Amino acid sequence: MASLDRVKVLVLGDSGVGKSSLVHLLCQNQVLGNPSWTVGCSVDVRIHDYKEGTPEEKTCYIELWDVGGSVGSASSVKSTRAVFYNSVNGIILVHDLTNKKSSQNLYRWSLEALNRDLVPTGVLVTNGDYDREQFADNQIPLLVIGTKLDQIHDTKRHEVLTRTAFLAEDFNAEEINLVIEKRYFLRDGNQIPGFPDRKRFGGGTLKSLHYD
Repeated sequence: MASLDRVKVLVLGDSGVGKSSLVHLLCQNQVLGNPSWTVGCSVDVRIHDYKEGTPEEKTCYIELWDVGGSVGSASSVKSTRAVFYNSVNGIILVHDLTNKKSSQNLYRWSLEALNRDLVPTGVLVTNGDYDREQFADNQIPLLVIGTKLDQIHDTKRHEVLTRTAFLAEDFNAEEINLVIEKRYFLRDGNQIPGFPDRKRFGGGTLKSLHYD
């Protein structure tokens, strides 16, 4: 069997934003029935055919490193996580669209992973202003994923999506926003008739994901 190209992707963000559910869905192609808190780091693998059907096609061994979401700035916490940040090929930044702080903390997560958080106790975001030049020479691809979009009221959705668009622009990153897949069950385990399997919203940047 030919050797596979190894691709290491970090999945970063605060606790509870849905990182483990996202990784499980990507790697196992099924929803995570009972998500639990990640301690340290959990690694899952997906085999991917890059440029399938073209002369440049190759099979990649993608490792998704789901890093535990404690955003504490203590040097001991950061030094422990630092061992996960070596030889990285890509970073997925995950935030909860209903939790503005989890969005702001992505700046800290990204700078930590890129070894640029030189002042770990400093305020990285002030009144929405941020020095995007810190990412100007970054060569590692970044993807920003927002979760729980359907939990935002219609009157607030435009405001939130505008804010997250600027967030992705700061990182020079692509952006995807996810909606929750809701399933309703009776005590006997049967799904309640008449309830939809999932909620969806139109738009090229919206996907469907399940949380419990």
